[in-house]
Amino acid sequence: MKTLVKITIFVAVLFFNFDVFSQKFGHIDSNKLMESMPDKVSAKTALETFAKDLETQMQTMQGELQNKYQSYVAEKASLTDFVRQTKEQELQDLQQRIQTFQGTAQQELQKKEMELLKPIIQKAQDAIKEVGKENGFTYIYDIGTGAIVYYSEESIDILPMVKKKLGIN
Repeated sequence: MKTLVKITIFVAVLFFNFDVFSQKFGHIDSNKLMESMPDKVSAKTALETFAKDLETQMQTMQGELQNKYQSYVAEKASLTDFVRQTKEQELQDLQQRIQTFQGTAQQELQKKEMELLKPIIQKAQDAIKEVGKENGFTYIYDIGTGAIVYYSEESIDILPMVKKKLGIN
């Protein structure tokens, strides 16, 4: 009986080892892929334009605050208490609006970046899946994310195949 168990275990290990050796593994650096995609360049340009628009608006608001503050300082001595308090409140309100705008602008910039990158990421993922299926890979590891700290020399870098699939030189 013990011999039968040993033989069964030996056969199971033998089949498992053959199964592991018959699998095809690949790797890709998704960061390099993304940087080589032409769509990424247009998305980066659109994001920079959006950021520049937000920055221009912020500079306009800060210029307005600076001008009102300088005007307030110049007139402060001649203002009545009511007018002085009103102008101080106006300056505080404008400062608060600027701070709110900064926070909202940062959120909008992140939202715009995700909106622009999502279709590019999906396109890359689809191409990786297609290359994996077409070439019989069992696993493809993304070494660009830092999740894999070691990969064998026998692992195949599929970046050139995915670039070809996407029509990138």
